[in-house]
Amino acid sequence: MLRAILTGTLLACGLMACSRDASPPATTEAPAAAAPAQAPTAAPAPAATEEAAEAAQASQESAGEGADEKTDSSLERLASLPPADELPGGRWKSGVNYTPIVPGQPTNVPAGKVEVLEVFWYGCGHCYALEPFMTSWEKSKPDYIEFVRVPVMWNPVNAAHARLYYTLQALKRLDLHSKVFDEIHTRGNMLAANDEARTRALQLAFAKANGIAEADFLREYDGFYVNTQLQRAEEITRRYRVEATPVVYVAGKYQTDIGMAGGQKELTQLINALAAHEKRR
Repeated sequence: MLRAILTGTLLACGLMACSRDASPPATTEAPAAAAPAQAPTAAPAPAATEEAAEAAQASQESAGEGADEKTDSSLERLASLPPADELPGGRWKSGVNYTPIVPGQPTNVPAGKVEVLEVFWYGCGHCYALEPFMTSWEKSKPDYIEFVRVPVMWNPVNAAHARLYYTLQALKRLDLHSKVFDEIHTRGNMLAANDEARTRALQLAFAKANGIAEADFLREYDGFYVNTQLQRAEEITRRYRVEATPVVYVAGKYQTDIGMAGGQKELTQLINALAAHEKRR
């Protein structure tokens, strides 16, 4: 049995988002309490195994690299939207509930569709709290919305979780997406460690426990599709200059999050409003 130790580190999370400097939630050997549907405040990380603690340290060090890199291009997000791109006056305000992305970023959806892109991290407690709302919204969203989840790629721990996500996607087992969140935040199994071999073993054990054959999992885990998607996720993380999760981008033109919208439910309502406005244009 691995010796449990305290990380002594709090998640670098605000009221509604986890920043790129956040440590991963630590692994425990006993189940932890489930996260509530709403996450009003950030909670301290639970006790960790040595491997999870080292992974957390590596995550912080990697996230810190380049954190101070600022360019004038970051000011583009403060630019005013052209009048035609702003939502009509009323409930949602530009600069308050959503931020314009100027210039807009290209999207990869068919004509007539509007892309809604959520950048998340399995280790983020706020992403975990938002997930039930996004899952419910996805089932009832308008047909013209193309919903895409992209795992953030700040550091090796994020990349390990992203590889698991895309492996499940390649296997057509995204029914396990919510279970990955549960495994980390409820059972205390980080599904990442301080070396690739241990990380692979942890994720393989999870997959096998959920009915995935070892050969199938390993084939996709190291396959072309997963590696290609990881490169794309890294590009999106960089191109959108993602600094916190969860964050949502609509049509490559609008950025918003739980705090700006005023809550998880409100976020899904704002997404619909932004997407409908883009559809009408």
